[in-house]
Amino acid sequence: MESHKNIIIGAGPSGLAIAGRLSKLNIPFIILEQSENVGNVWRNHYDRLHLHTDKKYSELPHFPFPADYPTFVPKAKYIEYLDAYVKYFDIKPLYNQEVTNIKRIADKWLVKTKTKAFEAENVIVSTGYNRVPTIPTFKNQAVFQGEVFHSHLYKNGKPFQDKNVLVVGYGNSGAEIALDLYENGARTFTSIRTPVNIVKREFLGRSTQGLAIFLIQFGNTFYDFISNIFKKLSTGAMKGTGIPISTLAPSEQLRTLSKTPVIDVGTLKEIKAKNILVLPDIQEFTKDTVVFVDGQNIAFDAVVLATGYHARLKDLVENIDPLLNERGYPKTMWSDEPTYKGLYFLGFNLPLTGVLRDIHLSSAKISQKNS
Repeated sequence: MESHKNIIIGAGPSGLAIAGRLSKLNIPFIILEQSENVGNVWRNHYDRLHLHTDKKYSELPHFPFPADYPTFVPKAKYIEYLDAYVKYFDIKPLYNQEVTNIKRIADKWLVKTKTKAFEAENVIVSTGYNRVPTIPTFKNQAVFQGEVFHSHLYKNGKPFQDKNVLVVGYGNSGAEIALDLYENGARTFTSIRTPVNIVKREFLGRSTQGLAIFLIQFGNTFYDFISNIFKKLSTGAMKGTGIPISTLAPSEQLRTLSKTPVIDVGTLKEIKAKNILVLPDIQEFTKDTVVFVDGQNIAFDAVVLATGYHARLKDLVENIDPLLNERGYPKTMWSDEPTYKGLYFLGFNLPLTGVLRDIHLSSAKISQKNS
């Protein structure tokens, strides 16, 4: 068994962020990564993906984005950036080490992968808010003869030209995939079950993320008040689209329901133009069609399930239940209970001010706790 001071689980942005912090402080660590690359989830996302957050709020610690990168960094350049980060800090993850179990043994943490065992004083779990796809099943889905697949397998809309495609779910991925399908010549529909908030990516030429960062300092009441004003502007644009609109302010919906507002990158315009058609929740499948709760029955060649992800931390960490909220995510970055001493979580917060910004700030707190 290998023994280490710090073990980082996952070599995505959050794992690399804490690795960069610890490297800067000359604190030893290893990273266990289940795939063959850093940022593997990003590498496998759909082609047109861009960061929805401003690059100046999305950088990893001690390593700014290149000046020539656009404000909203595209997937390919973000992967280049992650590779450059690893090279700059000489980070050497142990690849193909999928962690299967983490548990407390005396005053150490035992970490098992499919092939090895490790022990450490500290374990930083950085496996991501979106580790495991959430894949629902619908009534009679098995009889449907078209394609049905989760959005993590979607790359681009080229194979779906001139086909009827249904996107189930209208989060940020679902909205952008629907737009990509339409722009690639698919007849595109989106099924929206729960109320949503939609916000613009930019306001008066500046990222709305910057506005959120400014407003949060005044507290939730004022933040919700201003957020509601922007919501009304968006709601006006949503009238007549069939999109169910949340009664909550975007900030309140995220804080109370952990439901992120949709950052619009052009999908709403196409919905208003009837180029992308909005449908309600699914009732059931038939051999060739999907039946919706309002009685519509439409034939589809493919169904993309943009139905989100889950962290599934219970699958990794033994006796973790007391540390999780009702949705299965960590309540805090660490616990002061002796039972959980040395166990940290990074990359599981979901603030309106940006996940990557939060990773940057939270990694500093964890590294300070460890120094």
